[in-house]
Amino acid sequence: MDKALREAARRLGGASDTPRLDAELLMAHALGVRREDVLLGRAGSAVPEEFAALLERRLSGEPLAYITGTRDFWTITLHVAPGVLIPRPDSETLIEAALAHFGATGPKTVLDLGTGPGTLLLAALDQWPEATGLGIDASGTALDIARANAARLGLGARAAFASGDWAAGLSGPYDLVLCNPPYIAENEQIGADVRAFEPHEALFAGSDGLSDYRKLAIQIPPLIAQGGLAAIEIGATQRTDVEALFADSGCAISCRSDLAGRDRAIVLSRA
Repeated sequence: MDKALREAARRLGGASDTPRLDAELLMAHALGVRREDVLLGRAGSAVPEEFAALLERRLSGEPLAYITGTRDFWTITLHVAPGVLIPRPDSETLIEAALAHFGATGPKTVLDLGTGPGTLLLAALDQWPEATGLGIDASGTALDIARANAARLGLGARAAFASGDWAAGLSGPYDLVLCNPPYIAENEQIGADVRAFEPHEALFAGSDGLSDYRKLAIQIPPLIAQGGLAAIEIGATQRTDVEALFADSGCAISCRSDLAGRDRAIVLSRA
């Protein structure tokens, strides 16, 4: 098996930034075991027939999360599939901002706009067991996957999901509003695998990448409860433009950086 992993990692060198990790995760998926079992030799030495096909899919550029069907985020593991945006570690910045604001007590009500597979909402509900929340998305595919994730994680009784155009028609207020909107300009260069496989409606936002922020700047502030918070993901170069759009929100505005030190979330707090 180790020989197969070494060869797979070599071949993946031109298709992935983490070729050895990808090879190990593909092997674990083919075997139906955890990566730790592969690393510790608990999965035996035989290479399953399915491994070659999985490797070819990754070599074609298909995202690893779509191949394995899962992605870890914060403290949970989410099922993902084509048609939903794959959760990124950078988005955990929004949960970190909420944790810094609310502490262990947490919010009581959570709104996740553009929930995708339930990423931010379910991470928040797992973090704060007393909270309930609502996830909104325009994609029926995303909502189906989000509901399934909530049920699988034992959060179905506390999580509701609905179709919507961001916050249009919602009344609130909510203690915590979370949002990861599309923020890539239409002509911006991005990874070929992302452009080819992930849903464009969850990635691109007009010629300047700001189209959805213009809607959100009107819709989000009225939904924030007294003492509440909104955390909105941004692109690394968008802080000034997005802060300007929210300047008349009546909220205190700050920015949080991701682990790489890049601007990643605009935070609105209402005293």
